[in-house]
Amino acid sequence: MPVTPSTPRSGPRISSERRSDLARGYRTGGSRYDRVRPGYPEASADWLLPPGARTAADVGAGTGLFTRLLVQRELEVTAIDPSEDMLAVLRGRLPAVRILPGTAEESGLVSGSVDVVAIAQAWHWCDPGKAAMEAARVLVPGGTLAVLWNQLDVNISWVHRLSRIMHAGDVYSPGYRPDFGPLFAEPEGNHMKWSQALSTYDVIDLARSRAYYQRADAATRSKVERNLSWYLHDYLAFPAGAGLALPYFTSAWRATSRT
Repeated sequence: MPVTPSTPRSGPRISSERRSDLARGYRTGGSRYDRVRPGYPEASADWLLPPGARTAADVGAGTGLFTRLLVQRELEVTAIDPSEDMLAVLRGRLPAVRILPGTAEESGLVSGSVDVVAIAQAWHWCDPGKAAMEAARVLVPGGTLAVLWNQLDVNISWVHRLSRIMHAGDVYSPGYRPDFGPLFAEPEGNHMKWSQALSTYDVIDLARSRAYYQRADAATRSKVERNLSWYLHDYLAFPAGAGLALPYFTSAWRATSRT
């Protein structure tokens, strides 16, 4: 059943310099990212996509975790990302998808060329004003900007502590409401709860896939790994390599272009 958290208007408190620095952590590690990062509920794509949509740009596509849902719904998709390492994984999985190096602020797409601009798990890496302007430019009149992200369900106490050890979930909360600016109608939101099946070893790899770990020095990385192993295997008493269900929110937002 969909869950509706509170929806404060305030955005993420992160400077553009810090955002750029952390985002560079995703230029490598595509294979690990693809293996342990959560995908998205099927229902999220069904809710986001407008009837009759035929073309979509998946901006910040990474390894294609959301691209796959678009392709399964028979859309003609262009995947855009600045990381060649991530796109190499996507290319291997979805060879028929058109790929462009680019960003949400400079997509490289022709104006008025797609029905949907999707930004999955990447909105917080964008300059929101510039990204919204670029989305409005490349969308057909009345096209849809579809934004979604996953966040660990930190309402659950053991998950909250896990997120702190991984340095995850400390920028966004499920209640954050994006602002797409004057070029789009007021965004509609939908919030879904689900869980991802992982082993305890996968959870440690999940931490390794995050920007904080990617940008950390060797001593900090070793500390994160030790703390996670202790928490999972000693404190929570999961056997080594045991499976667990990691609870998530998926927050999805859609808005229609006014241009």
